[in-house]
Amino acid sequence: MPILAALTLLTCCGPLVDERADNREAQWEAEYPPLGRFVEVEGHRVHLIERGRPRGTAPDIVLIHGANGNVRDFTIDLVSRLEADYRVIALDRPGLGYSDSWGPADSDPRLQARVLRDAAEQIGLDRPIVLGHSYGGAVATAWALEAPQDTAALVLLAAALEPWDGTLSFWYDLNQTALGAPVRSALSAFTPEAAIEAPIAKVFEPEDPPEGYAEAFGAVLSLRRASQAANNRQINDLLSYITEMSEDYDTLTLPIEMLHGEEDQIVGIDIHARPFAARVPSAHLVTLPGAGHMIQHTRLDAVLAAIDRARRRAGYGG
Repeated sequence: MPILAALTLLTCCGPLVDERADNREAQWEAEYPPLGRFVEVEGHRVHLIERGRPRGTAPDIVLIHGANGNVRDFTIDLVSRLEADYRVIALDRPGLGYSDSWGPADSDPRLQARVLRDAAEQIGLDRPIVLGHSYGGAVATAWALEAPQDTAALVLLAAALEPWDGTLSFWYDLNQTALGAPVRSALSAFTPEAAIEAPIAKVFEPEDPPEGYAEAFGAVLSLRRASQAANNRQINDLLSYITEMSEDYDTLTLPIEMLHGEEDQIVGIDIHARPFAARVPSAHLVTLPGAGHMIQHTRLDAVLAAIDRARRRAGYGG
């Protein structure tokens, strides 16, 4: 593992590494500042954006991003396609983007759902359609489990929903060891920005990312040490929380529209989407041949159609 060995050696110069990481993180935050506003929940800041129709003139739709994400993942394409017909609220999940972390507690998607719901309610929230992508799908499902009467419908995109067998990658295992923190610092301090293109390509496979995606998304924000730590912890802990949540899936009766790529290599359709749809009668699954994980970009028309179906099933009309 020559790359790991090199990163580990770099951590021997801890103060210098941290200083360089501080400078790079400040530069990234200047280049990709918050897009919206902050509200306070339980003494922590939550970052959100509000776009589209005025409150009360159209259905509310809440957008919840996936792992290593932030609200910019939705502002690239989806928000602009929704804002004529919806009041759109997108939020940074705890510990990611510009929202504060709750520490180990925010590894629970149910806590994240409660925090995001509280934040959205502070700007007014009327029985929303809640959309979640990937990890955000688990949070959206937790939202519905915790507030079923106040949630109009779910739209789940490539959502992580069911317990799985096996372990995560070496990277996530590493972050549970004492090497995790110094390696995260080294990554923040020294990773070339061009190197971000490879993991982005991986998460889009077998499809291609949109041109300029890394810049539009602000991918470097995910290299900040605090963001790395929160994301890795949340991913490492997700299985136990999903296992607990899944025991309550039979209580879900609200309209649920699901989209999943048949070639998704990140959240497997046979592990997550198909079993969930089979056990939840109100779930309607549409599979997308040839599609990978990032369907909110590569299959945008299908996503908009799923949202439209959820809207009609929720009684909001077309």
